[in-house]
Amino acid sequence: MIDLQKAVLLPIDMQQGFEQAAWPKRWNGRVDENGLKVLEGWRKAKLPIIHVQHNSVMKGSTLNPDNIGNKFRQGFEPLSGEGHITKSVNSAFIGTELDLQLRRLGVKSIVTFGISTDMCVSTTIRTGANMGWPMILVEDACDCFDQKDSNGAVIPARAMHNAHVATLLVEFCKVVTTSELLSSL
Repeated sequence: MIDLQKAVLLPIDMQQGFEQAAWPKRWNGRVDENGLKVLEGWRKAKLPIIHVQHNSVMKGSTLNPDNIGNKFRQGFEPLSGEGHITKSVNSAFIGTELDLQLRRLGVKSIVTFGISTDMCVSTTIRTGANMGWPMILVEDACDCFDQKDSNGAVIPARAMHNAHVATLLVEFCKVVTTSELLSSL
């Protein structure tokens, strides 16, 4: 069991743009299912949520505010009374009022999930941990993409995910599954 008293949920970049053809292959076909379960359980427990949305400053990006892909995925839209921040870099703490909002809420820990494990999720966890926030990752409610290494070889998305979760676990956060988190609510 994990202590979720005074915890906030931080869904990161659960946006439609990641479904567009510009992105490489992903691995987690259950990312939406698990993320929606986490949101539903969190809402039933009446715990605070701050949704993170990436507003890319790159004109052609699928996550640019001028692109339909900037919108939240179905079911991940903030509800009335839930927090919402926008960012334009990988960390939800950089260039936003996230830290201030967390302090105003009296938060003691941050639970997060989203897209993508190796980019915005990992960077937010690392920044938060370095700022002194206890971080918890719901690893099976995350997804990431195939990536090419410096020699052009493809590193499969699942391997990217596993490597990042392993390094985050060493120093930056606790790691739980959706079912483990839900059993703690």
